[in-house]
Amino acid sequence: MRAINLLPKDDGRRSGTSIPTPVAISSIAGVTLVAALLGLLFVSAHGTVKSRRLELAQKQQELAAIPVPAQNQVQQQDALVADKQARVTALNAALARRIAWDRVLREFALVLPDDVWLLNLSAHAPTSASATAATAETSSTSSGSLAIGQLGFTIDGYTYSHDAVARLLTRLSVIPDLEQVQLVTSEQAMLGDRSVVHFKVAANVRAAGASS
Repeated sequence: MRAINLLPKDDGRRSGTSIPTPVAISSIAGVTLVAALLGLLFVSAHGTVKSRRLELAQKQQELAAIPVPAQNQVQQQDALVADKQARVTALNAALARRIAWDRVLREFALVLPDDVWLLNLSAHAPTSASATAATAETSSTSSGSLAIGQLGFTIDGYTYSHDAVARLLTRLSVIPDLEQVQLVTSEQAMLGDRSVVHFKVAANVRAAGASS
C-alpha cells in the first residue's frame, strides 16, 4: 500500500515575500536625495551665518574708527543750541507784539467819511500794558478829555459840522485795533471864506494779542 502525504507544501512560506528590484532602487534614490538636500541646506546656512559675522565685524570696526568728540566741543555745541533757541524765542515774542499798521490804516481809510479831510495823522505802538494803563490814567483832565499826543493814534482835520465829527467818532470806535476813541477838541473855524469845524481826535492802538 502506497503512503500519501496530505500536508500542504511550505516552500513559499520558507522563501518569504521578495521586494521587487525597481521599488528598492527608488527607495534608495529617495533617501540619497533627501540627504543631499539636507547637506545643501546646512552648507547654505553655514555660509549665511559666516557672511553675517563678517558684516558685523566690519560695522564694529567702522564704529570704532569714528572719533569721539571732546567734552569741550560737546559743551560748545550745547551752548550754541541754547543761544539759537533763545534767539528764536525772542524773535517770536517780538513778532507776537508787532502791530499790523497796514491793517490799522486800511481799516481807518474804510471808515473815514467823505466829508472829512485830515491835516495830520500820528500813530505809534503801545510800549506795554502798564505803560498804556499809566497813559490812560494820567491823560485825563478835569473835564474828562484827553490831551493830544498822549495816546498812540491822533488825527487832526476839518469837516463841515459837529454832526460829521460825531459820525467820525462813531466810525472810529468800530475799528478793532483802536480803543479809547475820544474827542480832544472840536471848534468852528474859517477856512478861506467858508465856515468849517476843526477837530482833533485821539485813541489808543490796541496791543497785539489783546482781546477786543
